[in-house]
Amino acid sequence: MTALGSVAWPSAPITTERLVLREPEARDRVTFIELLASPEVHTYLGGPRPRDELERETPEVPERWPGSFVVALDGAMIGQILLRRASGHSRPAVAGRVELGYLFLPRAWGFGYAAEACAAALGWLAAALPGEPVVLATQTANAGSMRLAAKLGFTEVERFEAWGARQWLGMWSPATASD
Repeated sequence: MTALGSVAWPSAPITTERLVLREPEARDRVTFIELLASPEVHTYLGGPRPRDELERETPEVPERWPGSFVVALDGAMIGQILLRRASGHSRPAVAGRVELGYLFLPRAWGFGYAAEACAAALGWLAAALPGEPVVLATQTANAGSMRLAAKLGFTEVERFEAWGARQWLGMWSPATASD
């Protein structure tokens, strides 16, 4: 997937009631590794990556590109929001669209942080690229992600089989999300 090349970057930090969405910094490296190595986080994402591999491959300052936000609570990273152009996806409805992805540490689950952060990121995108629809794909077995998609206003486009599991594909449009 590629970045949102036409968007001015870096973005100013986005502040919500409880969170700050900002660019990655060197202090976030440990949390990035924790996110990518977590079996809980990657239950529906093909499994975790080996920690030793992540230690070797993760740069001192995690990658910075338009649409990649660290989600911080009280100054500490608790998750990541990704908005990027979909490529190489098997679904025609996704190709070239902006796709929303997110990862949160298990200790941050159940407090509404993902909904708050994703809504803020979608608001940022709606201002940066007016009228741009966003897609989200998740396994239907991922009940939390399905609830979040509904809460954010994604509507179902299709269900399909991929990666050995039933998948759900939804779309969000700034025009319908604010109605």
